[in-house]
Formats: sequence, C-alpha cells, structure tokens
Amino acid sequence: MLHELRVENLLLIERAELRLAPGLNVLTGETGAGKTVLAHALDLLLGGRARSGIVRPGAAEAYVEGVFDLPSGLRALLGDRVAPDAEELVLARRVSSEGRTRAYLNRRSASVADLREAAEGLIAFYGQHEHRKLTLASSQLELLDAACGPAQAGRRERYATLHARVRSLEGSLEELRERAGARDRELDLLQFELAEIEAAEASEPEEAELVGRRDRLRHVEALRGAALAAAEAVVADEGGVAGVLSSAGALLDGVDGVDPALDALGERWRALAIEADDLAADLRVYGEGLDAEDGGLDVVEERLAVWDRLKRKHGGTIASVLAHADECRARVAELDHAEVALEEAQAALTEARAARSALALELRKARAKAAKTLAVDVRGRLAELAMEAATFEIALEEREAGATGADAVEFLIAPNPGVPPAPLRETASGGELSRVMLALMGAANDGGGAVLVFDEVDAGIGGHTARAVGEQLRSLASGRQVVCITHLPQVASLAARHFSIAKDVGREPAITTVTELAEKQVVGELVRMLGAPADDVAARRHAKELRKAA
Repeated sequence: MLHELRVENLLLIERAELRLAPGLNVLTGETGAGKTVLAHALDLLLGGRARSGIVRPGAAEAYVEGVFDLPSGLRALLGDRVAPDAEELVLARRVSSEGRTRAYLNRRSASVADLREAAEGLIAFYGQHEHRKLTLASSQLELLDAACGPAQAGRRERYATLHARVRSLEGSLEELRERAGARDRELDLLQFELAEIEAAEASEPEEAELVGRRDRLRHVEALRGAALAAAEAVVADEGGVAGVLSSAGALLDGVDGVDPALDALGERWRALAIEADDLAADLRVYGEGLDAEDGGLDVVEERLAVWDRLKRKHGGTIASVLAHADECRARVAELDHAEVALEEAQAALTEARAARSALALELRKARAKAAKTLAVDVRGRLAELAMEAATFEIALEEREAGATGADAVEFLIAPNPGVPPAPLRETASGGELSRVMLALMGAANDGGGAVLVFDEVDAGIGGHTARAVGEQLRSLASGRQVVCITHLPQVASLAARHFSIAKDVGREPAITTVTELAEKQVVGELVRMLGAPADDVAARRHAKELRKAA
C-alpha cells in the first residue's frame, strides 16, 4: 500500500502531499489542470527516465517521495539496503534543473536500478494508452501467463534460460561450421608440409655427413690420381720408395747383431718399409674405391637440394625444419579435436533443443488450460461492464520457439452477436479495449499485491458503461489499493478517498494544487464533472445520488 505521496516543484505542482486510503482513490480535475503530473511522479518512483523540463520553472530541483508498506518478500530481496526494524519503505527521486537525478531508498542514497527493483512489486502502472497494449501479442501472452498461476513464472524463467543456451549453442555451432572450410584447407596444407618433411627424412648429423661426401665427390678425379700416383711412387720397380727401403734394409740386416744401437735403428727401418707397403696398399684401395662412387654425386646433390628447399621454407636450418614438423603435428591434432568439438556442439544443441521443446510443451499445456478458464471469466466480467452480448476467446497456436515459448496468443472478441470473433486489435474500439483490459485484470489478478495506478484508462466511455467501469475498479480495489486518475463522475463517486487537482493561472508561472476533498466537497466536484454550474440543483441532487449509490 502507498501511504503517502509527496511532490515538490514537479512541472506545475509547487508542493503536494497525498495521504492515500486503502481501496479506491481517485484524482480528478479540469483538463489541463495537471492530473498527469502525478502519473509522472509515480513513474519517477518506478525508476523511469526524468525527461527534460520536468522541474518547475524557477526551482533548483524537483522532489518526489512515496511511503509504502514493506512486504516481507521485498525486505528479503533488498537485504541490508533496509534496516532490520524498518516497517516502511520510502522511495524518493531528486531531479535537478540540469537534468541530473539522485535516487533514495529509505533516506539512503541508491541507484535508479535499486529504485526500479524495489518499486517493481509495489506499483503496477497503467497509463492513458495502456489498453492499446492489449493489441500487442506480447502483452496478451503476459496476461495469459499471469492467469496460469505463480508456477508459470518459474517455467518461463527455466525456459528462458534454456532458450538462451540454445541460441548460444546455435551461434557456436555456426561459427564452428564457418571455420570448418578454412580448417579443411589448413589441414590439407599442414598434412602436405608434414608429409614433405617426413619423406625427406632430414637430420642434422646426416646433413654434415652428406656435405662432407659432396665435397669429396666434387674432387674425385684429383683424389684418385693423387692416391694412385702416391701408391705407384711407393711400389715402382725403379726408384720406388719400397725398393729403396728394401735395399737399404738388406745392408742393415748384414750388420745385425754387431751394435745394439744400430740394431734399434734397423728395426725402425724395417718398420718403415712395412708401413710403406701398407700405405701403398691403402692408397690403391682408396683410389680404386673412388671408382665405385662415380655417379654418387648426383644422388647426394639431389638429397641436399631437397633439404635446402625445406630449410628456405621453414627457417633456414634442419633444426627449424624439424621444429616446424612438430608444430604441424600439434596443429593437426588441434584441428582434429575441432572436428570432435563440432560433433560435441551438435550433440549439445540437440540435447538443449529437446529440453527446450519439453519445457515449451509444459508452458503450452498450462496456457491452454488457463485460456479456457480466463475466457469464461472475462466474458462474465464483460457482461458486468455492459458488454453482455460480447464473445471473448483466446486462440493459442504453435509458432517458432522464442524467448517466451513456442506459442502465439491471440485475444479474439466479437462485441456484437452474430459476428464471428476477430483479433482484438482489429475489432475493438477504445472504450471496448478499456473494458476488456479491466475484465482481464480482474480475471487474471494481474499486478499481484501491487498498488494499481490507472491514468484515465476509462477514456472513451460514458453513461451506464462508465458506472460499470467504476464498479469494476472498485472490485479491483477490494483488498488492495487502487489509484485512478479519471474524468468520469460515475467512477469518482465510488472512491474511498477523492483528491481534486486545480490549476491557478493567475500566478506566474501557473501553479497546480492537490486537495483531499471532504464529503461536501466531493459532491461539488461531482457536479463540476457532470458539466453543471455549482448552483445547479438537479446536478447536485444527481451527484448526491451517485455518492449514495456507492
């Protein structure tokens, strides 16, 4: 319940303080007097945006404050933002003439988001064109879900979480698929390069050995000639080293045993002769062995050329080539895992979609059940609102899954008999929409325990229908608080508390005052609302009858 509403320097209101009663509270006044200013004040408490020019001319700032009961559920939600012993919740906003705003929660500074969170369950606001929202499919769905009971909100929340997961997985899967083409191309290149390196069988020790072999093969003729010529020089029949050594050795053998010192030198000589023979043999083997390597240079050059190409592509050394091969293997493994990731993402998406479909079915069953009950209830309430012949139905059709489920809701109405029901947005007039909204709110109990605030939702109706609307508003106010800005005397006469809003244009700038009316003053205001002079006896009698009938 909203106990008090204080407004200072907001548009035409310099200062106003409203002490509201339980049940139906009405605010009335001439057109242009500033009744909607109070709607702006409540919107600020709801965390609404402070539009420019909202501060009264000449004032430094505007101030709005509302004193509410503090429900236990809201106390738990707000936590340490309210004192443990607090019995009331005071919401307030200050708006400077420059447009800066400050929010307060129980006299303590707070954010606008804090204010919005706190006010969400305290006030349900319905503006002048609120009934037009009934033509929106989203609003119709919200009303139907409200009629499904509190469990539907939990289902909606779980469904929204699942739907968000499905959308996220769809995005991830699409990204993986887009990358799959590039992945395949990269994988082909990696596998080609890896196969090329592995086929080359490159190694640093072998490279050193092949480089040495290539240098030898490039000088094979010179090496062969030198080796064979040297061998020939040793073993030549005339003047060969072996022959010379042999002849001299024979002389030394002739004096063997005479002088130990010469004997030792003779041993060395004979060893030299043997070494010369061995050297000649080795030189011949080396020279003749080079014949077997004729043509081997091409093989070596080709192998080294393959490695050189790899080195130019991958870093300049065999070590860098081998490192690149390791990188290729690691990347191939990573890309192979990407294929697994694609399969896992597809499986996760399938599972999430199945879970979403199951929960969407739960939502649909609850909606289908509530739609029948709600339609019957609304038809009964429309009959009380002077629409006895109206037919009201709720059509529920399956649609593509969205954030609120997989159902399309359409409210259908036939205001007159003999006419098939058609969508509310195509058929109902403004006055009919207002009455349908009131009937739906009463039937669906929309707004929970919040204060219901109506800003001229009774526009476009009059006569007996206006009285019926007033009765419906009073019915809504049974056990709760309703605040209604109205221009209809039939509605105003039913109020538990009546406030009059008047504008004084004799001041500069003009000023709007809000006055709580006593019973005699209520009758006078009803006379004014009936469009009669204050001294009109018949109008005053009619006004008293309206009050008496209430």
